[in-house]
Amino acid sequence: MKYDYLVVGAGLYGAVFAHQAKKCGKKVLVIEKRPNIAGNVYTEEIEGINVHKYGAHIFHTNDKSVWDYVTQFAEFNRFTNSPVANYHGELYSLPFNMYTFNKMWGVVTPEEAEAEIRKQKEKAGITDPKNLEEQAISLVGKDIYEKLIKGYTEKQWGRPCTELPSFIIKRLPVRFTFDNNYFNALYQGIPIGGYTKMVEKMLDGIEVRLNTDYLANKSEYDKSAKKVVYTGPIDAYFEFKLGTLEYRSVRFETEVLDKPNFQGNAAVNYTDRETPWTRIIEHKWFEFGTQPKTVISREFSSEWKRGDEPYYPVNDEKNGELYREYKNLAENEKNIIFGGRLGEYKYYDMDAVIASALDMCNRELG
Repeated sequence: MKYDYLVVGAGLYGAVFAHQAKKCGKKVLVIEKRPNIAGNVYTEEIEGINVHKYGAHIFHTNDKSVWDYVTQFAEFNRFTNSPVANYHGELYSLPFNMYTFNKMWGVVTPEEAEAEIRKQKEKAGITDPKNLEEQAISLVGKDIYEKLIKGYTEKQWGRPCTELPSFIIKRLPVRFTFDNNYFNALYQGIPIGGYTKMVEKMLDGIEVRLNTDYLANKSEYDKSAKKVVYTGPIDAYFEFKLGTLEYRSVRFETEVLDKPNFQGNAAVNYTDRETPWTRIIEHKWFEFGTQPKTVISREFSSEWKRGDEPYYPVNDEKNGELYREYKNLAENEKNIIFGGRLGEYKYYDMDAVIASALDMCNRELG
């Protein structure tokens, strides 16, 4: 066996594990199905702008150990996520805050805003929310739900809010201040020069093979290493023998525009049901760009089918049960670690992926 570890997937989980293993003196091979490293955080330069090819990724964390870890590989700027919601041409601040409430109802003080939300919640009279619609109305009232939650959520999940489980939005950020910082995390920003550069540094000195499909030649690859770290879809690993886990996928329409500014903000969410895309990203504003042109991406949510890129696990009861069955199979596999968003069928923020990989490294590498 030529390698101590074969890491399948060059996204954040795989890159962190590979980096730590190499640091411990292990011989590592990373293989990646795509033609590029960095998984879904891959950025490519277009017109001098670092374009987030697989959707917007804004790093945010309250975990100082994770922040200290990633800042070894990149300097981060001070980008703060302050999205805007567009409902039929009406613009609202996100997260829901005093700017939102003033635009929605004309209220000026936090007391007036709280009174309006309380009145709407009482009128709805929902005490035991049975679905996402009831959960949202019980938290913020009907006006905000109808204009800023319903259409966007139904486009994102491809299902009516009445058919979605309430736990998807257990909490909604509601602020009776003029604070537009969506994440409100202690540490937040974008790596200067893009995520690809950051992951390149993580993988420095490690053998990486791109355009390489592990599952197409699994037995040969397994012979090459003492242990495999697998970050692909867990059901694909087992050839879908128990059934196929469901995901939501995202399609992007990206275009270069011959103007310096399209929408004046990195992210604008289209919250009405009629607009086919969920949001438009203007990539230059992640790094306070001054380029003469701009690059925008429209995002369209879709039901995943084989061959598409899986993005969000559909974490309902049926899929949760199927994942548990696959997890039982995984626990009986020898010399293999399943990790990351697809390997664990879990929606992970970037900081949580890194924390999970570091935790696995501590257990595995000592």
